[in-house]
Amino acid sequence: MFATLKRTAKLLRVPTQAERDMAYLNEAGDRYDLEARERNLSRRGNRGFDL
Repeated sequence: MFATLKRTAKLLRVPTQAERDMAYLNEAGDRYDLEARERNLSRRGNRGFDL
């Protein structure tokens, strides 16, 4: 019973911003793409909470 509840809780958990950022960076195809993604994230962090 507890295993089912634990599994359900994991499915409903929302990833943190750091986890989403890391997933975004991990999708880079090469070094240049990675550098562009890093710049994109650093620019986003400087602007604040723009959606």
